[in-house]
Amino acid sequence: MSRSMPRVLYIDDDQGLCLVVKRDLERNGYSMDMAHDGISGLARIGAERFDAIILDHHMPGRDGLSILGEIAKLDDPPPVVYVTGEAEGKVAVAALKAGAEEYVIKEASADFLPLLRAGVAGAIEQREIRRAHAAAEAEVREARDRFESLAKEREVLIREINHRIGNSLQLVNAFLRLQAGAASQPETKTALSNAQVRVNAIGHVHRQLYTGSDVREIDLGRYLEDLVIDLRKALGTETGAHLSVAAEPILTTTDRAVSIGMMVTELVLNATKYAYPQGQHGPVRVVCRALPGGGLELVVEDDGVGMDPAAPAKGGGLGQKIVGMMSTKLKAETSRDQAHKGVRTVIRIPEAPPG
Repeated sequence: MSRSMPRVLYIDDDQGLCLVVKRDLERNGYSMDMAHDGISGLARIGAERFDAIILDHHMPGRDGLSILGEIAKLDDPPPVVYVTGEAEGKVAVAALKAGAEEYVIKEASADFLPLLRAGVAGAIEQREIRRAHAAAEAEVREARDRFESLAKEREVLIREINHRIGNSLQLVNAFLRLQAGAASQPETKTALSNAQVRVNAIGHVHRQLYTGSDVREIDLGRYLEDLVIDLRKALGTETGAHLSVAAEPILTTTDRAVSIGMMVTELVLNATKYAYPQGQHGPVRVVCRALPGGGLELVVEDDGVGMDPAAPAKGGGLGQKIVGMMSTKLKAETSRDQAHKGVRTVIRIPEAPPG
């Protein structure tokens, strides 16, 4: 007998009908066993594997509904086709509520055996569908859990990398501070101090990354506020510029934040150097806001002496070159408001492309 042949247990005290059903099912590719009362049927279901159960309603001792309730309590119970001579619908409803897969009226007609076969086939098919569905759901859950686990590991790894980068930047910053303190030439001291400020601009991004909950994006507004505070500390009281920042909370990627921070740093450094001659004081404002159509606008302005567009760049023009490089990288449009009293640089940065 083939192992692939579905195995059916018929529980019915009518031995003659059991034999008729057995012959019919076995002619149609099934293997059928018999139990002539509910207790022995339950014992066989608990000890052996069956693909389907045919359960009669009227049996001595315990009726089919009580046996059906016991079958439903088993782990992974086989599907049950409930059979009865009762034509009343309430028996069918009770059997289906108790867990029967199919319901067939037992009657002396040519339709009984075909209907019973169809019920058995349908019950087995429904069980296989449920098993396949459960297996697919389990596979999806497993894949989701695996993906979530990998994503968490990746975030931890990225956070650790950013933490180490941040530590390295702090070390570079310390070296620059020591060298600036030891430098005897004012030009050298200034150059090293400016380099220290630039390293700080990058370091702020990494501090936000490894202390935040999302290692992929940072709050640009908070970053710029921290950056301006750090610039204020680094520049000290020697400059006549009073730094302020008004930045909206905009989420952006690490790479874009670094580029924007570098532009702000250079523009602020230039303003503190050249906007107010020695002995004069005035504001240097940093503004960052989202644009209605997407992207953002960055403004760095002062109310100082202004700048002649035709005049050569002061100090070698390194700051302007860095701003130009970062603007090109972000595909930004940079302009100067000529009507403004001092220097007002406006940078419009388009929305980052997807991916």
